Amino acid sequence: MKRYLIFAAIGPFFGGFWLLLTTTMMSGYLHGASWAEIGKLFAVFFKTLQYSYLFGILPALMFGAIDDILFHVKRLAPGLRVLLVGCLGFAAAELMYGSRGSDSGVLQFIMYGLVGLIPAILSSFLAHRYADAEQEVASEIAK
Repeated sequence: MKRYLIFAAIGPFFGGFWLLLTTTMMSGYLHGASWAEIGKLFAVFFKTLQYSYLFGILPALMFGAIDDILFHVKRLAPGLRVLLVGCLGFAAAELMYGSRGSDSGVLQFIMYGLVGLIPAILSSFLAHRYADAEQEVASEIAK
């Protein structure tokens, strides 16, 4: 259960921030960024944080379920599981957001892919760090 709480709390926060940062960069707004513009970026982020959670909690929980399924594959090392969940997050975010706007290219491909990669890797790592140990102890007791 902790795994899903970690994914639900961390995923939309970092995914929403990176999506806002990416769309701001792709629009050319942060080209010559000053501290005032960065302050406006954070103000917009905190004003739209509720929408990040509204639209991001279900995908985050889906990646939490994928991470939970991969946790039960005993031959899979934790580092490889984190990497697999991150790659799946990158691919899903790129498919979802990659065709936004008129730009296309490597920068857009990478930036929109990072929208899924960063929260997936961070959440999976934290789930490994804090949720896996308790889940392993509970499974040993059940045997």
